[in-house]
Amino acid sequence: MEQQLKDALKRSNADYADVRVESDETTQVVYRGEELDTVSSGVFQGGIARACKNGGWGIRTFDSPDEVADAVAEASQYASLIGNDETVLANVEPVSMDAPAALEEDFREVSFDDKVRMASDYNDIILQADPRIESSTVSYGDRFRRVYFASTRGTYFMEERPRVRLHAVAVARDGDLVQRAQESVSSCRGYGCVRGLEHKMEEAAHRAVNLLEAPPCEGGVYPVILDPELAGVFAHEAFGHLSEADGLYENPKMRDLMYVGREMGAKGLNIVDDGSMPGMLGSSGVDDEGTPTGKTDLIREGVLAGHLHGLETAGKMKASPTGNARAIRRDVPPIVRMTNTYIEGGDEDVEEMIGDIDDGIYACSMQGGQTMMEMFTFSAGYAYRIRNGQVGELIRDVTLTGNVFETLQNMDGFGNDFRMIERGGGCGKGGQSPLPVTFGAPHLRIQNVVVGGR
Repeated sequence: MEQQLKDALKRSNADYADVRVESDETTQVVYRGEELDTVSSGVFQGGIARACKNGGWGIRTFDSPDEVADAVAEASQYASLIGNDETVLANVEPVSMDAPAALEEDFREVSFDDKVRMASDYNDIILQADPRIESSTVSYGDRFRRVYFASTRGTYFMEERPRVRLHAVAVARDGDLVQRAQESVSSCRGYGCVRGLEHKMEEAAHRAVNLLEAPPCEGGVYPVILDPELAGVFAHEAFGHLSEADGLYENPKMRDLMYVGREMGAKGLNIVDDGSMPGMLGSSGVDDEGTPTGKTDLIREGVLAGHLHGLETAGKMKASPTGNARAIRRDVPPIVRMTNTYIEGGDEDVEEMIGDIDDGIYACSMQGGQTMMEMFTFSAGYAYRIRNGQVGELIRDVTLTGNVFETLQNMDGFGNDFRMIERGGGCGKGGQSPLPVTFGAPHLRIQNVVVGGR
């Protein structure tokens, strides 16, 4: 394959060209309520050739490796028709890499019947947990992705990128009131992450039922404690996307707000993206342009320290590539994406952080949300009222709204319990979803948060 790709690139007369060939093996099992809704497996193959000439990009997708040479030639032709400027791509030393997966338990060796049986057992646990459980969803999936890449700069790599995931939702009803709770796990290390989750299924079912009896949150402005999952989601959704340089390059207003050196928060605030972390869903040796991944400080000691880049954004913004050009599948070009994004832990005891709050909210997990520029709205999966320094009753219907820059300034507590979160979903951007990522954080305390409720 290496020689085939390199020979194909000789067909290019562009300033730059690359070609990526992929094979995918996938399995999916989905239960909805009592019904087995989806069972599927497949093997897919294909790729994409890209070329840049005079600043213009040409792209040609293909389904067979036999089309590689023609695809490179056609992509180069398209680029020459479009380009009318200068090609500006950052320089990266050529890479040569062969990286097979190191699975602890290969999910391809687990029978399809065993996967269906596992999903069925988990689904039964949810449905039988309480009479008020109305419905459920249990979704299992696995994917073994093998990527071959070469560029006219002399880079070549082969990397295997496996993933297994399980997502479960319990839906409870009492009259017109409906509540839901979920559990989600994922890993690139093997099938073991989806074994032994019976207690998680029970927890989801009982939490959905308990939320039926919980009072709704009273809206107001509160000090809030975020658990590591919701804090990690905040790092990814509210701030991480603002750090992706393609959006910054195209939006002068955000570029003016997100300048390196700007004070962004308390001295103890550190936010990082690191695609080289061992064994994480967002990790790889190189990105989908052949740039080695690594650790990028986004905020360091409360000061904006960097952005996430691919070759083109780094070249145009006179920065260094960070290894964040990622593609979700074989037929789409890479775009600037996060990998493993997290808020570093501090040294504060979580009970002491809570103990300093007279009247506040302890918000946990993630139900949904949206971001628009620097504004965000997140719905917690569940929450508790904090009264007189103690965690009190369970409450529901908690939404957190605010301006990300103001919220970063209002962070004043960083717990000593940092952890990374590997969920069964993924990141969405530019029609490419779900991209495997992880996020992480300790417990965080934030002052003056607008909390919506009844």
